Amino acid sequence: MYREKGFAYCGLACCVCSENADCAGCRNGGCSERNWCEIQRCCRAKGLAGCWECAEFPCGAGMFQKPRLRVFVRLLHEHGENELADWLERNERAGIIYHDPGKLTGDYDRCKTEEEIERLVKHGEAW
Repeated sequence: MYREKGFAYCGLACCVCSENADCAGCRNGGCSERNWCEIQRCCRAKGLAGCWECAEFPCGAGMFQKPRLRVFVRLLHEHGENELADWLERNERAGIIYHDPGKLTGDYDRCKTEEEIERLVKHGEAW
């Protein structure tokens, strides 16, 4: 886990992302060349750390079609970054995979419902 990478504006967990070891994390300039990201532009324009601080969440942004992101943003809003990072770190140590090798999906994406994702995050079990 790389806690210093934190969470992206959209709720993606940069802190457990295994896809780019050189990336500093979305909110740390790791995605500075990605000005195409509507969520990053929106949060910056509103002065928000992320969508979890926005009264309009969930908005119509395409990223929020993914249940994992909706759950992560809700958990960030309800519990904060430190607690979510604690849960993800515990889960990572227990072998729960955020990203399968070479993919942008993992165990959290295999859950069938938002409730299963939340149980997996909070308790390390989904079903």
